[in-house]
Amino acid sequence: MAIDPTLSIDEFLIAAKAGTRLIGLDLGTKTIGLALSDLGRGIASPMETIWRKKFTLDAELLLKICREQDVGGMVLGLPLNMNGTEGPRVQATRAFVRNLAPKTDLPITLWDERLSTAAVTRTLIEADSSRARRAEVVDKMAAAFILQGFLDRLSNMQGPRGSGRVFFGD
Repeated sequence: MAIDPTLSIDEFLIAAKAGTRLIGLDLGTKTIGLALSDLGRGIASPMETIWRKKFTLDAELLLKICREQDVGGMVLGLPLNMNGTEGPRVQATRAFVRNLAPKTDLPITLWDERLSTAAVTRTLIEADSSRARRAEVVDKMAAAFILQGFLDRLSNMQGPRGSGRVFFGD
């Protein structure tokens, strides 16, 4: 059985260099949506969509973007089934991570992405975006949705002193 190179949230936070951005990825079969956090790791913004070619080319482009944007860690959406089980898309995501990890020192973690694309699509429809516009932006917006969920979790873990946000957790 292959070793899982992904880190828990706690391990990821220790490994991700402070003062750097995080990058969120929505990994699809044809595209990879990208989103970046701000340096304070409070806000995720859609960045771009990579049209997938071959793994090596995709990885090289992704890592080039990470260097250019001073990225300190990667958050990949984990496409679990609605009942929490893992299907073929999760297996493909885990394989992508296993192949990417030896090519970079950046820490990598996974974040449950259930309903991310559906939520983004619904928002775009409510904003009266055309079908063509939705197709153009949905992947990078889904990446931002994934990354923002992760960043919000970090904020809640830090509590009231963390980022100036109000803490509503138990």
